[in-house]
Amino acid sequence: MAYDYLDLHAANPIQLTEEHEALKKAVRKFATEVVRPASIELDKMSAEDVAKKDSPYWTCMRKAHELGYHTIFIPQESGGIGLDPLGLHIFFEEMAVASIGIAVSCGVDVFPTFFANMIMAEYPQLEDIVLKPYIADTDCSMLGCWAITETEHGSDILTPFQPHFHNPKITHQLVGKKDGDDWILNGQKAAWVSNGTVASMSLLFFGTDPSMGLAGGGIAIADLTDKGVTRGKPLEKIGQRDLPQGEIYFDDVRVPKERIFSLSDSYEQMTDLVLGAANAHMAIMCVGGARAAFEETLKYTQERVQGGKLLCEHQDVQRRLAEMFISIEAARQLSRNVMMYNLWDFPPNTTYSMAAKVFCSRVAFDVAQNCLQIFGGNGLTKEYVIEKIFRDITSTRIEDGSNESLTLAIGNELLHGEKPYGG
Repeated sequence: MAYDYLDLHAANPIQLTEEHEALKKAVRKFATEVVRPASIELDKMSAEDVAKKDSPYWTCMRKAHELGYHTIFIPQESGGIGLDPLGLHIFFEEMAVASIGIAVSCGVDVFPTFFANMIMAEYPQLEDIVLKPYIADTDCSMLGCWAITETEHGSDILTPFQPHFHNPKITHQLVGKKDGDDWILNGQKAAWVSNGTVASMSLLFFGTDPSMGLAGGGIAIADLTDKGVTRGKPLEKIGQRDLPQGEIYFDDVRVPKERIFSLSDSYEQMTDLVLGAANAHMAIMCVGGARAAFEETLKYTQERVQGGKLLCEHQDVQRRLAEMFISIEAARQLSRNVMMYNLWDFPPNTTYSMAAKVFCSRVAFDVAQNCLQIFGGNGLTKEYVIEKIFRDITSTRIEDGSNESLTLAIGNELLHGEKPYGG
């Protein structure tokens, strides 16, 4: 009898409640019936066509908003679904099995309101400005993004508390100047901003004090429909083609004080908090991608005949399947535990989030590569979805901080950080 990997939860020490099981079933149905087919279709389209309002991308995102999935971080008492950390892991893993790109798009969509909700006690005006209209949005007229990366800054702008972060020779390219109580922004964000070409609002990072280097910054929930905001051409890329990305330009854009919630005195801490959340979620996407590759391969080995027998009857294939299964389960346990640890502990220990992202993306890439080898020549053709999954997973080793940069940041934190390693 074939082993049903999809339903493997009995051996999991984390007990799923009835609510978790119902969530998994519902999200898997949406991901399988809506997200995966749209993702495959979008992969064949140009980046410009993906971003158009009549594309399958918007069908997915509108349906997600209709189902209330854009409110998964917002507590039920505030009108959202309000998933717990394990529920969030289930949601993003199931979505990423269908499409890492669309899962990432859903993740950055909620970023502005996730942080608005988190700081509501100190900035109550954000409830009426951002939270209430976003919660009520069921047609995806409000869509969020996270705009931090710049043309001359990638992983360096993401990694606070590192020596380079205070170097005055390394400064922001999107710069704000105070004008009364408001700020005027000029500059641009790079083409790697996820949802950058389609979002209506952004968790936006900008420079305020170049003498402090990258530490001299501010964060706002910016309205990207404001005068002076323009978009670049949608980015063509090798993988995650179903995720719209592109440049955002700011020409004398006024951001009112009501939308700014972090300046130089707290910028580094807030950047660390954002990185902790982003890396924890990126780890989940990697687990989902690895699962997708594994499940496609497990099915293929039970159908494909080679050397006079099914692939799954070859001992080396069985060994590879076992190795991949072990790796994916280990990655899931790490990402789940980091998610629960960091979403219940404030501020989060970003070192663990970075570790989870690095480890899970390595696992995902190794699994996808092994799966491609098992498919052989068929894995190189667009006839099989494993080719797309492999390309999508390749991006994860760079997203939200390259693995090399994050590993250096982990080492620095272990040696010099405020939270010494204690197991």
